[in-house]
Amino acid sequence: MADTFDIIVIGSGPGGYVCAIRAAQLGLRVACVEKRETLGGTCLNIGCIPSKALLQSSEVFHQAAHGLQDHGINVHEVKLDLARMQARKAEVVGANTKGVEFLFKKNKITWLKGAARFTGPHEIDVAGQTYTAPHIVIATGSGSVPLKGVTVDETQIVTSTGALELDKVPGHLVVIGGGVIGLELGSVWRRLGAEVTIIEYLDRITPGLDTEIALAFQKILAKQGIKFKLGHKVTGAITDKAEVTLTVEPAKGGAAETITADIVLLAIGRYAYTEGLVLDAAGVAVDEHKRVVTDAHFATNIPGIYAIGDVIAGPMLAHKAEDEGVALAERIAGQAGHVNYDAIPSVVYTWPEVAAVGKTEDELKEAGIAYTVGKFPFMANGRARAMGDTDGFVKILSDKTTDRLLGAHILGPDAGTLIAELTTAMEFGASAEDVARICHAHPTLSEAVKEAALAAGGRALHI
Repeated sequence: MADTFDIIVIGSGPGGYVCAIRAAQLGLRVACVEKRETLGGTCLNIGCIPSKALLQSSEVFHQAAHGLQDHGINVHEVKLDLARMQARKAEVVGANTKGVEFLFKKNKITWLKGAARFTGPHEIDVAGQTYTAPHIVIATGSGSVPLKGVTVDETQIVTSTGALELDKVPGHLVVIGGGVIGLELGSVWRRLGAEVTIIEYLDRITPGLDTEIALAFQKILAKQGIKFKLGHKVTGAITDKAEVTLTVEPAKGGAAETITADIVLLAIGRYAYTEGLVLDAAGVAVDEHKRVVTDAHFATNIPGIYAIGDVIAGPMLAHKAEDEGVALAERIAGQAGHVNYDAIPSVVYTWPEVAAVGKTEDELKEAGIAYTVGKFPFMANGRARAMGDTDGFVKILSDKTTDRLLGAHILGPDAGTLIAELTTAMEFGASAEDVARICHAHPTLSEAVKEAALAAGGRALHI
């Protein structure tokens, strides 16, 4: 006989576990399916959390080795203990995944351990046991996009999963893909001593970011020693015990060349992961990219089946999935959940960080929207000078007629934290002048946000 719940969530990543918790808070009987030994999905286990742990540790190491003398601090014989660094990363991951398990117990959520497969529209099988629910949420996340001619072994040719587990610093790391994952992990290993080369098919890095920001970002990374080979594609990879030999060609045609590396990181994107779900058994439709098709309220073509997060269209961001999970749980419980996709921030956790929300200047030009630009460099910010972190700038885009905020882009120290103010402002329909008239504490990095907002009105005070 099948066990029955009010709602079953398939996947315990940020979207799935948050959806399950919110549904339980609203009084629903909830189960969450997870096939890993630990909860938290890709993000907590092999993605966001472990990568940020290594980014933090590698930045501390690099600062100790190269950045303290200007502060009058002389540190001798800085040595890398990579095993301890990796152990610390595992401890951070463990604390987070155990935290989700605690929250499941606290909210009386049943963890169904195993892989789920649909056996009907409102019925799934997990480890040979049948479970039913009038509401089933697909939150199975995403996987790493493969590349023809490049076979991943997670030893010499790795995805982000393998790049987080290396037991020694590569002599030469080649990253295929100039997006967020490749740049973050490339930064980790560059700080720890590896030579790093980024190969990108496009003629720029970080597609999707504001072009002005992306160009400035690349210059800063180049100063840090990262090499770039833009407008090129990798067409083959041969491994032996010593190295990997890549065949690289210009994207627009031309003579091929070879590049050798100790480790190759394949990071050309993510795809919606629905493998093993047997969606056909439930009749759930997918699009040409194998993403689950949903309406504006996360409902699929089958009543009572929903999908959120990386498995549907939209940016593949953990916080986007979380907000969708909350909104969906509230709708299922009869409330009015909603996600404002115009105010979803994104962050690249290199140093300096890059953060953005809303429209880019490129998008506004393409749409023919008249806008005003306000910019302020961290070089002119007192706190940034005191920190010794003066690279980058804040860029605010507002409607030329109404002054309403349309987009904000930050390249600089703690950009991921600073973007929250501008995301809040956009959520509440604020203007650039609204932000400019808010009193910001001095001396803080946030004053650069205020000054950029002032600059949008042609009245910046400190430049």
